[in-house]
Amino acid sequence: MNDMLVGILGLAAIAATVISLIRGRMLPAMAFILWPSVLALAMVVFGRCGFADIEAMIRAGFGITAPTAALFVFSVLFFGIMTDAGMFDVLIKKLMTLMGDNVVGVAMITAIIALAGHLDGEGASTFCIVIPAMFPVYMRMHMRKTTLLRIAILPMGIMNLLPWSGSTVRTAAVLGIEVSSMWRILLPIQILGILLSLVHALLAGLQEKARGAGLHGRLAETEGDIEIGDGDYIFEIRQLTRPKMFWFNLCLTAAVIVLLIWGVFPGYFPFMLGTAIALFVNYGSTSAMHKKIIKRHANSALLMCSAMMGTAVFIGILTSSIGADGKVLSARVIELPPDAIPSVVRCIAAQISLILPPVLGRHLPLVISLAAVFIGIIFDTDSYFYGLLPIMLSIGHAFGTDPMSIAVAMVLCRMTGCFISLMAPETLLGAGLAEVDIRDHIRTCVPYVWVFSFLCILFAAAIGKTTF
Repeated sequence: MNDMLVGILGLAAIAATVISLIRGRMLPAMAFILWPSVLALAMVVFGRCGFADIEAMIRAGFGITAPTAALFVFSVLFFGIMTDAGMFDVLIKKLMTLMGDNVVGVAMITAIIALAGHLDGEGASTFCIVIPAMFPVYMRMHMRKTTLLRIAILPMGIMNLLPWSGSTVRTAAVLGIEVSSMWRILLPIQILGILLSLVHALLAGLQEKARGAGLHGRLAETEGDIEIGDGDYIFEIRQLTRPKMFWFNLCLTAAVIVLLIWGVFPGYFPFMLGTAIALFVNYGSTSAMHKKIIKRHANSALLMCSAMMGTAVFIGILTSSIGADGKVLSARVIELPPDAIPSVVRCIAAQISLILPPVLGRHLPLVISLAAVFIGIIFDTDSYFYGLLPIMLSIGHAFGTDPMSIAVAMVLCRMTGCFISLMAPETLLGAGLAEVDIRDHIRTCVPYVWVFSFLCILFAAAIGKTTF
């Protein structure tokens, strides 16, 4: 099986996965497992690799997604305990007193929190800061969950251009320049992107207000107050509330977030430790009560965790290259050894370079600007920057295109769409925390992300950072 056929079959597997998700034919976990497995079987049957190679690929995929899955499970449990204990009820009341019936203000606050929370460049930690804090407010204000997620991902994407973020570091490494030099080029565009993300939040708030959101909007009149369940459920909630522990729980939550941002420990450990402390302090040392609390939140944790485990198969089979010794080669390896088996996404990248018409090759930054958001959905970050970017640079070199123009276009359009990518475990984390179906997230965000990225690249062209 040659690289061209692998690339074609890889695109078919990705298309089948996306269509299954968009049409709601399968749960995300099933789609992420089934179609890549069919691709893997085809590669084994046609002699591309052996079952041992497929096993190594899948193991590599789990190595990428397992930390995020663990973080999601324990973040759901931790924030669930904080909700049961009543901490968020107090915070919501304070915020509602401050904001009143201001839907636009809530949208703007969401964007500002996302901008500040993503200073560390870690998508998982930012989602864990933004979504649990704002989700109850959006529900109380009858605002859409998809809007919450959309407002969050645009500022997060543009903050990924910071010099310590993975995208800028990867781009600078491929170009062979200092990260600080790369960031100085991107800085004016990042400033515009921050302003655009705030404008988007303003417009999103006005959009929600127009559809009747708000404490006393049309939706509140037609739908009434939020339904929280029947009498038995309400009684159970009241039994679990711990109003006297508010300040302790607030300090514990702040400590967990500080540990998360500090980055000394794995991302999931602060939530594991926080969950253990929260259970013991709020509900004593009775294992039966602890089990009851965990069971209350196990359903949502299990569903999303299964999706992330499915993503491990999807990412592992599509992004893993195999060396002659049978070991998996990371997507960060720019030049593969001649005897290595290139990954599926590397084969797809090669096909993109082959089918690109010469007339478009002379305007490569423009082509990238139009297509990179959509291409980014099917490429993980490492494969995009270490696999696709060098190929685009070599194509641009053949047409005399400035490498920096291509790099700026690729990094801008990829990062603005980073959190709608199927290859990013953080995408599933954000969707799970916001209780948004992944198909609804992608479908509602793609048009906004594309316009946002194109406005940024137009500005880059206007100030001479890239050329069309």
